[in-house]
Amino acid sequence: MKVRILYHDHCFDGAASAAYFNRFVQARFYPAAEFAFTGMAHKAAQLFEPELFDGDVNAIVDFKYSPDERLTWWFDHHQSAFLTPEDQAHYESTRDGRKLYLDITSRSCTKYIARIAKEEYGFEAPDLAELVQWADIIDGAVYERAEVPVEMKEPALKLVLVIEAAKGSETVQRIIRLMQHRTLSEIIEDTAIQELYKPLHERHLRSIDLIGKLGHCEGGVIHFDVADYDMEGYNKFVPYYLFPQGTYTVSVSLSSFRTKISVGSNPWAAEEPRHNLATICERYGGGGHPRVGAISFERDEVARAREVAKVIVEELRGEPSA
Repeated sequence: MKVRILYHDHCFDGAASAAYFNRFVQARFYPAAEFAFTGMAHKAAQLFEPELFDGDVNAIVDFKYSPDERLTWWFDHHQSAFLTPEDQAHYESTRDGRKLYLDITSRSCTKYIARIAKEEYGFEAPDLAELVQWADIIDGAVYERAEVPVEMKEPALKLVLVIEAAKGSETVQRIIRLMQHRTLSEIIEDTAIQELYKPLHERHLRSIDLIGKLGHCEGGVIHFDVADYDMEGYNKFVPYYLFPQGTYTVSVSLSSFRTKISVGSNPWAAEEPRHNLATICERYGGGGHPRVGAISFERDEVARAREVAKVIVEELRGEPSA
């Protein structure tokens, strides 16, 4: 028997969700199953190819809903959980023995899975309490100050760097398997993980310098564009570390498969953010949470992404759009 788990790739909460879900359903439902993982990324054309659901049991955690009848389990906590209104209507009208769960008030998908597993199925994993706690801290951005996630002294935060910046999905999936039975300190000290972490940390330090040079803060909005630089992904708290006076950040970046606009809000801002960033991103096919969101474009649509980013910056500054 095969259980296929689709998870939000290159995301600590996505990896932790996959790990906790694996432990839960293996203990309660599929003790002898083979577990396989597929990392999902938000793209301009977000479609679930039919071949993705190749398990006897198929699950999606921390990612958008699919109406595919082969989907057995679904857990998500994003406001933008549905690709289309039709998908949402399908979710609301369909159960058919499937176990579909959505709670947009939950800070992390991992903690949501842990809660449902305990309340509805009587499953607990005390040895994974640290994993659940850090997934909730990281996805909820519950840090005392910006230095904590930028300086990355905690094992969990070092793992965030590896998970977010590692090429491909193999490293993340190895970490998912390690998360199920090892502490975060043990995982980051793993020889293979350390070999990845050290150069990524050096790259992280260079990214701080680059964002400092390219970024500027005006009208409470930090804006920078790194699409012309070799910087696929960056620590989303660096802008607030460098420009603590900013309330929002809007950036444009380029990866191997997409052009991305990242929109965020400063957890330590003196002024409480007034905009729902998920709603803004949804206008352009993106989504996320009220305090953080993103929009994906095709890789050759850098010019279009820059136009949209400019409009968002103007809106967040309270300026009239052209």
